[in-house]
Amino acid sequence: MIRLLLCPIAAVSGCAVALMCVTRVGAEERTDFKFAFGAAAAPGVISVWPTNFYSNTAGYGLEPGARVTASGGCITSTNPFYFSIKLPEGNYRVTITLGDPTDASSTTIKTELRRLMLYHIQTPPGKFVTRSFIVNVRTPEIAGDGEVRLKPREKTSEQWDWDDKLTLEFNDTRPCLRSLTVVKVDVPTVFLLGDSTVCDQPVEPWNSWGQMLPAFFKPDIAVANHAESGETIADSLSRNRFEKVFSLMKPGDYLFIQFGHNDMKNKRPDALEQYKVDFKKVIAGTRARGGIPVLVTSMERKAGVAHPTLEGYPEAMREVAREEHCPLIDLNQMSLVLYRALGTNLDKAFVDGTHQDNYGSYELAQCIVAGIKQDHLPLAKYIVDDFKRFDPAHPDPVATFYMPASPGYSTVKPLGN
Repeated sequence: MIRLLLCPIAAVSGCAVALMCVTRVGAEERTDFKFAFGAAAAPGVISVWPTNFYSNTAGYGLEPGARVTASGGCITSTNPFYFSIKLPEGNYRVTITLGDPTDASSTTIKTELRRLMLYHIQTPPGKFVTRSFIVNVRTPEIAGDGEVRLKPREKTSEQWDWDDKLTLEFNDTRPCLRSLTVVKVDVPTVFLLGDSTVCDQPVEPWNSWGQMLPAFFKPDIAVANHAESGETIADSLSRNRFEKVFSLMKPGDYLFIQFGHNDMKNKRPDALEQYKVDFKKVIAGTRARGGIPVLVTSMERKAGVAHPTLEGYPEAMREVAREEHCPLIDLNQMSLVLYRALGTNLDKAFVDGTHQDNYGSYELAQCIVAGIKQDHLPLAKYIVDDFKRFDPAHPDPVATFYMPASPGYSTVKPLGN
């Protein structure tokens, strides 16, 4: 399904937590929809009005709390609003027309758990823009048998990443939605596995480079973020996260893997060697399925500008990449360049000593995209045309960075540090 949610956790703004609802996929489930908003629709197109709220019976609708109005063949609001569609697991191309016939609009679109898709799309009165992007929808079940062993927070505050809906958040100063189509597609997938600095963080001010990454790709490839807070590579293996990814992987898909922040806390004498063994295991598993593994060294903590905090783990990953002839994006090194370039603005990129805010994660995502291009990965052909070059020594100015905040805020730190 596609689902738009107003509030991610019960502690935020008094919103109640909806329980995880996962249904097993049936062959009869619908995988394509066409919607028109604030207007009568042609045959085969579903009209959506400000009073059409989500129900299981309809399988689509605005989420409760949406304060929208109809305006000349669109719906609009000065507040974020959400729309939901019930869909089975898979990759979906979403095509959206934005704009208002009588007023200006400004729209940012995030999906599921705040994955950035379209950023600050502006239209003057009477002008309309149509854009597409790919969203990955998934459930915990593993084809054949088994399931991902979810943590309690994945069943509550992070449920949108695992339910049977696709969730769309319409945000910015005046989002205006005119039409929406969604269709299941067979496209290459970039899978992500890692920790809290990679995963979809559910609420402000926390964010990760994995959440920002989809906005840098054309609508011909999916980003499927399977990372989770507090994880080591051993944790993700034991919780069947790699097994889930492998069950979905097709030849030509990618798996980006970043672990280290939590792994380095293991003080066993063989911990670093086991870390390398586990990486070689998942590299082999990816290649056995025709996938392309890409290793990503962990970005430094804020304190790492003065003294490295990750001990030998970034170098261990570099060694594995050399030994296995595996592509490597050295985010650890790039992050140090970025942090030093920020100088007195370094605090503006972090929420705490480890985790990034919207600005910090956006800059790190650009480091990842720059690494894809520098490594000459075939994946580079899917990068959006307006991404020309990013140099971490010359980050975007903090003072001019703008990202509409999603509803929901928490001072509770993500798992891991």
